[in-house]
This record gives sequence, structure tokens and C-alpha cells, in this order.
Amino acid sequence: MNIQTNSHFDDKSMMNDALMTQKHITGTFNTFANECCTPKVRDEFMSILNEEHQIQSEVFTEISKRGWYQTQPAEQQKVDQAKTKFTNMAG
Repeated sequence: MNIQTNSHFDDKSMMNDALMTQKHITGTFNTFANECCTPKVRDEFMSILNEEHQIQSEVFTEISKRGWYQTQPAEQQKVDQAKTKFTNMAG
């Protein structure tokens, strides 16, 4: 029996999949780093987390350059409101 499928990824789909994967990986390593009970292990997870964030940033930059992930610039007033809100929550 010969089964043909049309389920192939184009470049956009592969890049979006890579971005979603990196978001998942960074979330997971962040959780691991938060739950470490020894500084040496935590430092190692933080190092890995930093590397994974760098990969995520590179993938995001590529997708953005190709116009596949568009973001709108935030209005300065909304940025200031968010900063105030989170500063108040932290303080």
C-alpha cells in the first residue's frame, strides 16, 4: 500500500515551530532554575537558560526579518503604565 501525504513544512512553518519550541524550552529551564536547591546546579541551569534565550532571540529576529511575525510598537503611555504597574507590584 502506497500512502502519500502532503504534510510538509514550508520555511515559515518550520521557523514558527522552532520559535514555539524555544519558548517551551526556555519556560521549562526557567522552572528548573527556580527549583534548584544548590547554587552550582542553579548556575548551570541559568547558563543553559541564557543560551536558549539567545537561540530564541535569533529565531525571532529571522522570522521578523521575513515578515512572518509582526509586532506593533507600543505607545509610550502604555509602556509607562506597565512600568508603573509592575514597579508598584514589586515594591
